[in-house]
Amino acid sequence: MYTPQQFKVEGQDEIHALMRANPFATLVTTGPEGLIGTHLPVVLKVDADAPLGRIEAHVARPNSHWKSFDPAADALLIFHGREAYIRPGWYPSKAETAKAVPTWNYQAVHAYGRLEVMSDKDWLMRHVSELSEQQEAPFAERWSTADAPENYMDMMLRGIVGLSLVITRLEGKAKMSQNREPRDRDGVVHGLRARAHGDDTAVADLVSGTTRGS
Repeated sequence: MYTPQQFKVEGQDEIHALMRANPFATLVTTGPEGLIGTHLPVVLKVDADAPLGRIEAHVARPNSHWKSFDPAADALLIFHGREAYIRPGWYPSKAETAKAVPTWNYQAVHAYGRLEVMSDKDWLMRHVSELSEQQEAPFAERWSTADAPENYMDMMLRGIVGLSLVITRLEGKAKMSQNREPRDRDGVVHGLRARAHGDDTAVADLVSGTTRGS
């Protein structure tokens, strides 16, 4: 990922926080059919065997992606954070020099490693339970795999295949107007807050430095 130094996210904890805040990732692999991409929810773990992190996910069994990737080549998981279109008219300097063009502010993480297929029933059950706990955590009444009949869960597990990737290379980027002078950054913050569409308010917070990570 092209990342000028001023946009580089240096800290692993900050990169992991961004990944955990945006756990719906894009998996890209290569194989006999060429490049293939799948969009899927993931769980990030860190342990002694995976100091940069281990990503666990699953796909539907009919999805041929799990059979077509090259296990000897790195896979790529892309995590997308906050993003917003930045208008050149928001820069006060534009009125003086006209030296401004449209751009985009965004956060992204690229995680690389070798992909492994996981078909063990116990692994799959643990994974979907952890994924459900992760996504249900914000709610007072949380769904869990224990809420579903055992025979139903068995049937559902037969319909998926697990994927595990130990991260060997991790890149984080946060392009948040760091290359603009302070008054232009203030103009971006004002413009985003006034527009208030999509991630605008969150990106404004990031540009102004009031939040980091997610």
